[in-house]
Amino acid sequence: MAETPKLTKERLDYLIKLVQQIYLSDNRPWIIGYSGGKDSSCILQLTWYALQELDKDQLHKPVYVISSDTLVETPAIVNQLFHAHIKINEQAQVQELPFEAHKVQPDISNTFWVNLIGRGYPAPYSNFRWCTDRMKIEPTSHFIKNKVAEHGEVVILLGARRSESSTRGQVMAKRKDVGDRLSRHNELPNAYVFTPIEDWNTSAVT
Repeated sequence: MAETPKLTKERLDYLIKLVQQIYLSDNRPWIIGYSGGKDSSCILQLTWYALQELDKDQLHKPVYVISSDTLVETPAIVNQLFHAHIKINEQAQVQELPFEAHKVQPDISNTFWVNLIGRGYPAPYSNFRWCTDRMKIEPTSHFIKNKVAEHGEVVILLGARRSESSTRGQVMAKRKDVGDRLSRHNELPNAYVFTPIEDWNTSAVT
């Protein structure tokens, strides 16, 4: 695994300008998946910094911040996300920023206990991880599809870093087929992917 470059003021300024440039380039709303981990926290904070610096009349489209509650998370995680959403929505209103935090949950038919007890599914294991798709991916995809239906197209921001692994880097290197920075989502029609920190260690930010 390659070493992640140190974040300098020059790199941060570059990433903020990049986020501002892409935000202002069209009317497609943004969606950020927020788990509270380092990558999603980084992309959310970076986007917040970038939009803070724009004039209010430039904030022309929403940024939806979505978090998944599988209904079997530990109380500490649920509470952390709950309070994070409150702060995001409060500060977005105070600072007049277009952020909206939302929680997504699985449909009752896809919840853990309905499948485990009601349908007799085995507990998830390495070769049958039914919980991830039903309880996290599907609710998130449903939210995104609803926003596509409402707005026509959306842009999903990911906190992935090219330096994380060679395989991930090869995949991300191919994500330049739509414009210079956006790529089509592999599974969701009319959804695009933007990974602003993927070239964290390129010469453009050294």
